[in-house]
Amino acid sequence: MYQARYIRMDGTAGTEVTLPAALFDGVIHEGALHQAVTAYLANQRQGTVQRKNRSAVAGGSRKPWRQKGTGRARQGTIRAAQWRGGGIAFPPQARSWTRRVPKRIRALARTSAFNSRAAEGRVAVIEGFDFEKPRTRKLTQLLAAIAGEGKILFLTHGVNRELYLSGRNLAGVRVLPFGQESSFDVVWAGTVIIEEAALATIGDVTQPDDRPRRRPLAGATAAPGENEEEA
Repeated sequence: MYQARYIRMDGTAGTEVTLPAALFDGVIHEGALHQAVTAYLANQRQGTVQRKNRSAVAGGSRKPWRQKGTGRARQGTIRAAQWRGGGIAFPPQARSWTRRVPKRIRALARTSAFNSRAAEGRVAVIEGFDFEKPRTRKLTQLLAAIAGEGKILFLTHGVNRELYLSGRNLAGVRVLPFGQESSFDVVWAGTVIIEEAALATIGDVTQPDDRPRRRPLAGATAAPGENEEEA
């Protein structure tokens, strides 16, 4: 079981709380986490860059001069890569960089990301957010009181529009509803701050499907003292 510091609404520290084992089970699978993060980064690429090769350049349907007798190097077309205005040799072509990650791998990577942050003491639970309207200065004061390490990821209970608008102009601050964060978002953050009310919804967002896991994936490391699932 991992322990996390508790933060009140005013930013003061409270008694440490125990993180629920449904998400923080101590399993860190580096292979699944790497696959999910690299797939996320690859899916951000547009893949729309394209240049013309020699077959796509207009003109050049005949030789610019005869093969022999001119004293110049032989040329077959003005569309060749060595000609100004010709095609590009081995140009980039439009393509899709999309990678698909199985649902179970995404779920394992998400729990691995949370466990890696919890093992380093970089997960905190906050009582709530008292934002009646967007106030960046108020959020800055809260961040100063929290004194989080590195970039901050706030995970709220549902959509918190006021908190999102308060932090969207702050560098190194990201606000997302709990359950909509990716493995990359958790790894990106130096400190993950979860709203207390969101922890009650862990069972609704951590299960990839209704099928039970029959055996742990190879390479997964469990926390000491934990029993492996039955085959």
